[in-house]
Amino acid sequence: MSERLTVAVLGTGIMGAAMARTIARAGHTVRAWNRSRAKAEPLAADGVRVVGAPAEAVTDADVVLTMLHDGPAALDVMRQAADGLRPGTAWLQSTTAGLDALGDLAAFAAAHGLVLFDAPVLGTRQPAEAGQLTVLAAGPRTHRDAVAPVLDAIGARTVWTGEDGAAGSATRLKLVANSWVLAATNAAGEVLALSRALGVDPQNFFDAIAGGGLDLPYLRLKADLVLEDRLTPAQFAVDTAVKDARLIVEAGRGHGIRLDLAEASTARLTRAAEQGHGQEDMAAAYFASFEGRCDR
Repeated sequence: MSERLTVAVLGTGIMGAAMARTIARAGHTVRAWNRSRAKAEPLAADGVRVVGAPAEAVTDADVVLTMLHDGPAALDVMRQAADGLRPGTAWLQSTTAGLDALGDLAAFAAAHGLVLFDAPVLGTRQPAEAGQLTVLAAGPRTHRDAVAPVLDAIGARTVWTGEDGAAGSATRLKLVANSWVLAATNAAGEVLALSRALGVDPQNFFDAIAGGGLDLPYLRLKADLVLEDRLTPAQFAVDTAVKDARLIVEAGRGHGIRLDLAEASTARLTRAAEQGHGQEDMAAAYFASFEGRCDR
């Protein structure tokens, strides 16, 4: 194994918990913190030390990995961790933070002498648990060896987008990728809803497109979650998808373009959350086609 590192994981939701497990499984020392400690406690069975404060998690850590709800949450938690941070520590900032938060995160890193890596990931619960995420990363080439063991533990590959973690090139790519993921997810839900409304067996639709360019594995994956009532535990929750969709819309507006599909995705996902599907997989946007909750 490569050098054994001490890694602090701040945020143990769907993705953070899975990443903490894979890092520990690779033989590294992992300390994890979550705002709700009860959600982090199961990690103890995987050899992760669960701690009560961010500063305790990051003390003497070689790498700090943040996987929190959004940019402001990541900044708030890092401020709580400030007393335990030491200059030169690598910060893998994997939260999907959006563009507006990048400046504050970069300023915090600079003020505390941290080596910032902009490092969001592509993937959901299952690839995260298997250490098969795709990591989108920007950070200084001279410090990449220091974080390589962690990147290798959580991901099947790392796509480097630049050398300046503060510039946010990886976050920009993540927003572009997520715009496609959310559009495809919502399209899958609408196909199923229209099939139901018109009395069409969804399998007939899948048979019609089988083997062609429209036959996307992702379409079948998300459709199966709805058709087989497997929306929990979520691979990627509706509530988180709402946040990401809003970040995409804001990024477009901030750069002078209108993203009609992203705006529609935001509306559909928000409606599904309001119907009570917020903690289900984002495929539950399917329900936004109907009034109130409905049976599949």
